[in-house]
Amino acid sequence: MYLSDKVLIVEGKTDKRRIEEVLVEPVQIICTFGTMGVSKLDEILEQLDGSDIYILSDADKEGRKIRKWFKKHLSESTHIYIDPKFGEVGRCPRDYLANLLMRHGFYVDTSLIMKGKFYDERAVRDTGYIQSYSF
Repeated sequence: MYLSDKVLIVEGKTDKRRIEEVLVEPVQIICTFGTMGVSKLDEILEQLDGSDIYILSDADKEGRKIRKWFKKHLSESTHIYIDPKFGEVGRCPRDYLANLLMRHGFYVDTSLIMKGKFYDERAVRDTGYIQSYSF
């Protein structure tokens, strides 16, 4: 059971592991494994009713396909985009992912937040998510 109403949908296990290295709050992370069938996704969506759903997919053809499906069938989901130069969520630097997820309201490991090319001063000031998360 998760204490959070947030659900993060990613493509694969590598993406999930990388995100788990960054997050410090309990978030349900669901893997689509790239080419999940529509019936399987429908089954998952029934379980997610009432949750805040975030889509974080790779910057490739399969990632665009997954985003397109979720935009069509679950328009209220929030899409988080990675910089295409990284290609895959699993290859994104931890500090980049921490700042990206923090901007979308997730609590992240504060040791990964650094001032630099991925740091967003407004996200820290506006959300206050730089503070430690406690369960």
